Amino acid sequence: MENDLRKRTSLVIRRLKRAYPDAHCALVHSNAFELLIATILSAQCTDARVNIVTAELFRKYRGPLDFVSVSQRELERDIHSTGFFRNKAKNIQAACRRIIEVYNGEVPDTMEDLLTLGGVARKTANVVMGNAFGIASGVVVDTHVSRISQRLGLTNSKTPEKIENDLAELVPKKHWVMFPHWMISHGRSICDARKPRCSECVLADICPSSSNRP
Repeated sequence: MENDLRKRTSLVIRRLKRAYPDAHCALVHSNAFELLIATILSAQCTDARVNIVTAELFRKYRGPLDFVSVSQRELERDIHSTGFFRNKAKNIQAACRRIIEVYNGEVPDTMEDLLTLGGVARKTANVVMGNAFGIASGVVVDTHVSRISQRLGLTNSKTPEKIENDLAELVPKKHWVMFPHWMISHGRSICDARKPRCSECVLADICPSSSNRP
């Protein structure tokens, strides 16, 4: 059973890598700090909306000091359209204060340190570690990754933490950073949450959930 899962995972990786050669982090950023802020804002919000907001946000706020120099209410207004703006503003300012006070104004590059920042759980930390620092610390699990992994039978788990553990066992570490990008690209283009287009899917013949499986 485990060997079958590993073979299926290997096929998934090979086919998605071929299908989405340009897959990349969809959040527009120019450094680790911008990626951190964008990822915090992306909770319960589309990457497209976040990119619209951060295009102006990163012109106004250049670094951690700028974010803590304004009132929470002003920051809330600036990020309002991303949803949950009060909690996000509070977390961003808490993260920025700690970055200034503990890490000399620089985003830390270890999982342990990132998890001490406001609004940062494993998903956000993995995004920053993999895409800003090139360090494979784990597998990013968002709604696309969890949905497609479950449909493919790569995991039966329900929580992001357990899904990540399952995927980390199956996906070679060298693919940990890119695997979520391939899965997210596939989720956006083919494996829709409500109406997956199985007839167009490159994984249909190996997907237990496919309506187009031979």
